[in-house]
Amino acid sequence: MNIHAIEPVAVRLPMKKPVIMAGEQIRVADNVLVRVDAGGYTGWGEAAAAPTMTGETLASMVAAIELMTPALIGRDARDVDGATAAMNARLYGNSGAKAAIEMALHDLVGRATGQPVHALLGRKIRDRVALLGVVGGGDRDGDVADAASKKADGYTAFKIKVGIDSAANDAARTRDICKVLGRGLLISADANQGFDMGEAQDYVRAVNGCGLDFFEQPVDAHDLDGMAAVASAADGIAIGADEGIHSLDDIRRHHDRGAARGASLKTIKLGGLRGVVEAARLCDRLGMSVNIAGKTGESSIASAAALHIAAVIPNIAWALTLTSPALKEDVTATPVSGSHGYAGAIDRPGLGVEVDDARVAAYRIG
Repeated sequence: MNIHAIEPVAVRLPMKKPVIMAGEQIRVADNVLVRVDAGGYTGWGEAAAAPTMTGETLASMVAAIELMTPALIGRDARDVDGATAAMNARLYGNSGAKAAIEMALHDLVGRATGQPVHALLGRKIRDRVALLGVVGGGDRDGDVADAASKKADGYTAFKIKVGIDSAANDAARTRDICKVLGRGLLISADANQGFDMGEAQDYVRAVNGCGLDFFEQPVDAHDLDGMAAVASAADGIAIGADEGIHSLDDIRRHHDRGAARGASLKTIKLGGLRGVVEAARLCDRLGMSVNIAGKTGESSIASAAALHIAAVIPNIAWALTLTSPALKEDVTATPVSGSHGYAGAIDRPGLGVEVDDARVAAYRIG
């Protein structure tokens, strides 16, 4: 079952509404889809452009996939580890582009063997997972109403986007949201590197005792001293790392420095599904909590991959973040979605989603 074709497809997908976060406003989703053909089967993968997270743009990912393709043509599609090694030998970095190809290979092999992707990654240990409902926009009344609506719908886990206003104002908004949500739920905040160390310390002190469980990426991804300082000031609030996690060594460094007690893991940062599963297992050994997340604006292709990962990893104490429901239009016939704050495992062959060629063509660019 040798690979005979790899095609990158750049798409621009409309969002239901803009997603506002520190340093970035996402009004449309620029993603690369990858189609891999082998042995009469087709697999699909996906990666979102993330210039501030992986350094990759839509154009750079398409170019990277085209550069790596000659090293993969003719290889057995079932040898995913061999394909990853070949990509790494051909091109440094570019973890998102590599993740899209690796995802497509899992989809293809799963379809060819009649197995869901989670069976290719390990033993399924859960049939459903809590979804992390994102509350963001910076508008106090709108965010409070959104949080209340999600709670009424059954959500038990929440992420409040901060770092988009002053620490004092973001803290006040956080306290209001926590008050509406009440106790017994998982509540987090995510600054997306939007604070400096002093602001982040002011924020955690101001929200102490309001019910916030963890605070993600308060300062610059490379500032481990700042992360550790915020962790020291955070008292009972755990600090999590996101943009700072791109490898197993990053996880170990954050743990050893006391800079984070958990991590948000994404395929685009760790080079694919297997990289995320390995990272989640390391977090479990170190006693660190895990959130599995998609990059804002990923379609149901990447969301399905995240669900397969969530089904097999040892712990997912910080829930699963699916971003495809924020899209106005998807590229699959039946988009991945949750129900009442939870999503169920997908047991169909491959990723278990069917890509709609007409939808891909409608949103293809370049």
